[in-house]
Order: sequence, then structure tokens, then C-alpha cells
Amino acid sequence: MDPGVCVLELLGILFSIGAWICSLATTIMSTWLTLSTDLLPAESYELGLWETCVVQDLGILECRPYDSLLGLPPDIKLARILMCVTVATGLLGLLLAIPGIYWINSCNQGPEGLRVKRLMKMLGGILCLVAGILGLIPVSYIAHLTVMRFFDEAVPAIVPRWEFGDALFCGWTAGFLHLVAGSLLVTSCVCLQEEPCTLQMPIPLQRRHTYVHSTNTPHRKRSMEYV
Repeated sequence: MDPGVCVLELLGILFSIGAWICSLATTIMSTWLTLSTDLLPAESYELGLWETCVVQDLGILECRPYDSLLGLPPDIKLARILMCVTVATGLLGLLLAIPGIYWINSCNQGPEGLRVKRLMKMLGGILCLVAGILGLIPVSYIAHLTVMRFFDEAVPAIVPRWEFGDALFCGWTAGFLHLVAGSLLVTSCVCLQEEPCTLQMPIPLQRRHTYVHSTNTPHRKRSMEYV
């Protein structure tokens, strides 16, 4: 086994774990968008996928979940659905990739088992790539709408505007890590060459024929010994 392939596998798994944690944090966080106004300097507002929060100057946080799923804005509804799919896809890819790395029960199932492990790792890498793309779509879409609304000239300048929150940057990080993890796993599958198993095989018994001359009998006796 090429050590470089093992390094690619381990890096892919580590990046995949970090990407899934960031995706889960992005989905849960309530800081997708933030708003602060000069009219109420002691308070700021946060907008997430599941709730809206009010942060007071003293550090008191009050959150309220959305009343109805059907009453959500279309962008929040789309982002919620895509982020849930991203978390599920990333977790499935991680669960497929971990058993597929070389150091997990390597060479225990013969060449056929190694091909199955390679297929599992390839599927895990592809799912990580899909999760990265799906995770970048809602984050980038919300960011695009925020920029368009921020520079909308039809809105008076005195009206406060939403700005980027920490969850958007966490989502971009998650999508990038998912893409890197998927690329590493797929690359390790492409660079992997099938190698014969190096486990010691039992040596088969061989028969050796020996002839014994007896002084009492005129003919020769043949005996078989196993070595």
C-alpha cells in the first residue's frame, strides 16, 4: 500500500468530519443575518433558519421560533431544506468512507473485499462532493439576496438593513471542506492500485516417496512420509 494513498485517505476523513460539524453548526446557528440600528443601539437582531433572536446590550439573548413552516419566506424555507439535505448527505458519505479506508480491516477479505472497500470509499467521496455543492447553494443564495437588498436604492437610507452573520461564513467553510474531503477520497481511489494480500498462507503438505530396502524380503518396501 502506497503511504501517499493512506495520507490522502486520512486527510479526506478528517476534512469530512470537520465539514460535517461545520454544516451541522451552520444549520443550527441563529446568526445567518444580523441587524443593528442606531434607533435602538442597545439591541441587535439575529435571523436564523429556525428562529429569530434579540441580543441586548447586557448579553441577554431572547429567541423565538417561527410560528409556521408555510409562513416562512421562500429563501429561508429553501435554505432550511437544502441544509438538512446537506447534513444528511455528508453524514452518509462519512459513514461510507470510514469503512473503506485501507487501515480498517485491511486485507482480511481478499481481493474482492478490497474492491468493495474501494467502491465504498469512492461513493463516500462522491457524496462529500455533493454535500459541498448543496451546502454552498443556500449560503451563497442568502448572501446574494442580502447584498441586493442592502444596496437597493428603492429603500430609504434610514431603514436598517440585514448584514452577513457568522453562520454564512461557517457555511462557506463547511462547503469548502466538503469539496476538499471529497476530492481527496476520490483521488485516493484513483491512485490506488490493486495489490496482492501479503498475509502468510498455510504451506500445503507434500508427499515424499522413499524406498526402504529390507534384508529379510527380496522386494522393496515403499513408504510415504508427509513433510
